[in-house]
Amino acid sequence: MAEYIDAEHARDVAALEASLTARTEWPTWLLIAAVYGGWVATVLLVRAHALSLGAATPLPVVLCAWHMSMQHELLHGHPTRFAALNKLLGYPPLAIWFPCTLYRDTHLEHHRDEALTLPGLDPESNYVPAERWRSWPAWRRALWHARKRFVGRMVVGPPMSAAAVLAEAWRALRERDRRYAPMWAAHLLCVAALLAALDLWAGVPWWYYLLAVTWPALSLATIRSLYEHRAAPDPKARIVINEAGFVMRLLFLNNNYHLVHHDLPSLAWYCLPGAYRLRRDAYAVKSGHFVIRGGYRELLRLYAWRATDGPVHPNWPRLSGAGTPRPATQRPAAG
Repeated sequence: MAEYIDAEHARDVAALEASLTARTEWPTWLLIAAVYGGWVATVLLVRAHALSLGAATPLPVVLCAWHMSMQHELLHGHPTRFAALNKLLGYPPLAIWFPCTLYRDTHLEHHRDEALTLPGLDPESNYVPAERWRSWPAWRRALWHARKRFVGRMVVGPPMSAAAVLAEAWRALRERDRRYAPMWAAHLLCVAALLAALDLWAGVPWWYYLLAVTWPALSLATIRSLYEHRAAPDPKARIVINEAGFVMRLLFLNNNYHLVHHDLPSLAWYCLPGAYRLRRDAYAVKSGHFVIRGGYRELLRLYAWRATDGPVHPNWPRLSGAGTPRPATQRPAAG
């Protein structure tokens, strides 16, 4: 449900949504064409030996990270009113590791603001309960500590997220929970077809695509979620406003204005900056001044090697009102 600062803000946002741009959704259609067109063009250039594999690699890395941002936009109801069509537009598994359906379901759970950051209740939480933390071996604690740092998150974030998703799939298989079996079967079939086409037709070894393209793409995507949420008593004070520069805003489709997105989840990515500028000071107050004025460069400067905060949730279980839950599936927070 949309949440506005005041009635005037609601009217101004409605005007944004009534614009020709919002009604035609041409920026999102252009985005879809750019992501898939750029990816296909890069593969064709490599196949034709017009571009070496090494020189071409940075392009699909960025495009796969951008594709994950695009998937996030599609699952929030863009560019059409038809959820099935939007899902189809984002279904090709360019980044390989995370099924589109799983991302949709877990991310929509994440949008329950009252549960934000709470381990086991928020599927994108970066925290663990103290009792679970005490039971973990030293190596696992070290990984979670590393993931709270800019550089560490880029290195260990992707394998930790992939391992958590695969572990959850294995748990469901052991417990004979078949809800997601068709999803995994379809996803694995698409992944196999994609990797086979790259390897046999385009001359891009499947292992190279996995290690040199999708892994760095996931690393790039994890930057946004490094300090996207924090543990705080007020749910709105848990959500950041990151005033990133143009390049990173484009890569993350303005999801850096994260509190605005949580308040207005159906607002298109190209409208978020306008909605924020309308009430910039009010959003700063609402977030508990959880505002990063210097963008991701400031995050890098402050937290390259220093932790943003601790892995143990300081308010658990007081805020949750529940006992220790099963660990939630962790995502690279493409949403």
